[in-house]
Amino acid sequence: MKITFYGHASLGIEVGGKHIIVDPFITGNPAAAAIDLRDLKADYILLTHAHADHVLDVQAIAKLTNAVIVSNAEIASYYAKLGFNSHPMNHGGSWKFDFGKVKYVNAIHSSTFPDGTNGGNPGGFVIEGEHKNIYIAGDTALTMDMKLIPMRTELDLAILPIGNNFTMDVEDAIIASDFVECDKVLGYHFDTFGYIEINHEEAIKKFFDKGKDLMLLGIGESIEL
Repeated sequence: MKITFYGHASLGIEVGGKHIIVDPFITGNPAAAAIDLRDLKADYILLTHAHADHVLDVQAIAKLTNAVIVSNAEIASYYAKLGFNSHPMNHGGSWKFDFGKVKYVNAIHSSTFPDGTNGGNPGGFVIEGEHKNIYIAGDTALTMDMKLIPMRTELDLAILPIGNNFTMDVEDAIIASDFVECDKVLGYHFDTFGYIEINHEEAIKKFFDKGKDLMLLGIGESIEL
């Protein structure tokens, strides 16, 4: 499984021979100016919620790739009405796709499209690939529901927001990694705006002091599990 960071909360995942884009907010992020949407491959687009900084480039990528949009029922329906392929899910439900199993799990946040349309309740994703399992938390506060995840899935990586103000901060993300029983963490949702700027060295040290590994990728950088 290969995971590429496209800035903010945008990810590319290669697993089982398929390409997945998560929460594409690229053209609106000056720091991601080197990323060209036309170069991205996508069989699926996974959306945690409907805020502009997570769905800005959905339609452009879907038009280029004919990707299937996977999200909660409200978001999937929104794009289906616009003529895009979509797969609706809801909290606690899972589906076996051709790249692995996906479960839509709880997140505590809000979710409204830029045009004011209701985006349903926000969520996160647990992806079980053939060899590796990951948790993409989405935008969320720390929640006790995270403790349910390792009861069903042993994680190899937790992808957690760490920017504070709109989501968890670094300290809460450390607790979240305890809850999901995964000490290998990829941080995201930080630095894009003034509200969520963080001290990288300090954040990494706080995780290290707890015996955990926090990875902060540069835009366009990848890791392989």
